[in-house]
Amino acid sequence: MITRQLGSEVRWMLRRPRTLIGLFGLVLVPIIISFGIWTADGDGGGPGLAAILKGNGLVVSVFTLFLSLNLLLPLVASIWAADGLAGEAQHGTLRGLLVAPVSRVRLLFVKLFGITALSLLAVTLMAVVGIAAGTAFLGNDGMMTLSGNTLSTGEGLLRIAFFIVLVTFQMVAVGAVALAISSTTEHPLVVQAATMTGIIVFQVLGQFQSLDWLHPFLITTGFPGLVDVMRDPMPLDQIWDSTLLAGCYLLIGTGLAAARLITKDN
Repeated sequence: MITRQLGSEVRWMLRRPRTLIGLFGLVLVPIIISFGIWTADGDGGGPGLAAILKGNGLVVSVFTLFLSLNLLLPLVASIWAADGLAGEAQHGTLRGLLVAPVSRVRLLFVKLFGITALSLLAVTLMAVVGIAAGTAFLGNDGMMTLSGNTLSTGEGLLRIAFFIVLVTFQMVAVGAVALAISSTTEHPLVVQAATMTGIIVFQVLGQFQSLDWLHPFLITTGFPGLVDVMRDPMPLDQIWDSTLLAGCYLLIGTGLAAARLITKDN
């Protein structure tokens, strides 16, 4: 029963035109970045990861995901969360789901599973296309790290796979908060606007040194620490802190959404 519900949710999400358009737009990002670096003059494209992209195709996947995590991926997660509950309410189908003899908590986790599955699919597609486009445009002779040494192709692919998991988890955490907002309204655009406003405000607040006491509580504060996957040896402190913070947002978002669904009128 639950397996059919999970599969049905994923298939329903994949059939929506906006999902397919969103996935298509996401896979264009690594291609555009690879082509841009290939046509650029000089050895690098800027500071940090951008500085080691030239001739280092495997890094394109990490660079693309890291860049997209600031706005693009949270936007996509908020769209899927908005459709999950607010979109259903807008079309009148949520009422039928709430009166069905199915636990509302189970319904919530089905929706969260759909967001997780689509997030993993989106991040994986971006990474795979990034590897292919980066290799085609920039070449592949292992993976140069921010520490200055070069990993083998196999080790580089393992780092990319680990980064996919980390980014997906961050995306799901944002999606859970968006799902909580989605449970309170019938307007998907409100969910998207509220979620993205929160992300932008968090990033702005993170720039003020006078608010250092607040930074550990902002989910966006943990994003930069994920780039440590590109160091050798790989330090885990900031990666762990970022993942733990995202886990807190996931629990809070899921808890608020569950509380709202349980008390929601049919």
